[in-house]
Amino acid sequence: MTWAHLRHGPAHQPYAHQPPAAPPAASAVDLAKVYGSGARRVAALDGVSVAFQQGHFTAIMGPSGSGKSTLMQCLAGLDTPTSGRALIGDTDLAGLSERQLTRLRRERIGFIFQAFHLLPALTVAENITLPLAITGRRPDRQWLDQVVTTLGLTDRLRHRPGELSGGQQQRVACARALAGRPDIVFADEPTGNLDTPTSAEVLSLLAHLTHRMGQTIIMVTHDPAAAAYTDRVVFLADGRITDELHRPDADQILDRMKRFDHL
Repeated sequence: MTWAHLRHGPAHQPYAHQPPAAPPAASAVDLAKVYGSGARRVAALDGVSVAFQQGHFTAIMGPSGSGKSTLMQCLAGLDTPTSGRALIGDTDLAGLSERQLTRLRRERIGFIFQAFHLLPALTVAENITLPLAITGRRPDRQWLDQVVTTLGLTDRLRHRPGELSGGQQQRVACARALAGRPDIVFADEPTGNLDTPTSAEVLSLLAHLTHRMGQTIIMVTHDPAAAAYTDRVVFLADGRITDELHRPDADQILDRMKRFDHL
């Protein structure tokens, strides 16, 4: 199966509120997030209910201010919703203390950001295992070797970040997010600092991690070409889910995004 085949799936399926067949890796139930009050009140999320399947690569898209980053932050336990529920698996984040939230993020969630956030004084191997070392956890060596091999970093482990290209640095950041074998990885514009060929390389690797290794990835992006690598795209506008596409191509996604501009 080619990457082109993975990016060009069946025709658009209308958005439906039915939960997916597989147990969700993360979900939101009537999630709301309000900032300010009175005339300055802004509803970043307005009753969002959505589930993200295990072992799937999902993109969250929408115009600026649509609530996509807020949704990701609430699901990841980085922000507290005003009302509703955010769950990782069957764990309701609202029921956790700050210490329990920190532990959940550390043990069950991985993060990939637009900026690589690698420590220049450490080697690639040390950067990858740093979160585990800080918490005193031992890596699953077989899993870690598989991640390193899949991301093409085997011959770069002794290098330092300054000796790597931007794409290689982002691959190190991906490996770091995956090192602890998290239940779910949240990626916030992970290819925003990369050129087009390098972006395609990183996104292909993320899709491979999902389809061949069963990793769950939720990615916030504004780029239709990036979203075309995913299994599913969820669209937000004005803090609400308005549509979704399954196995989309870039043209389908761009068409949906143009509708937001017209609105």
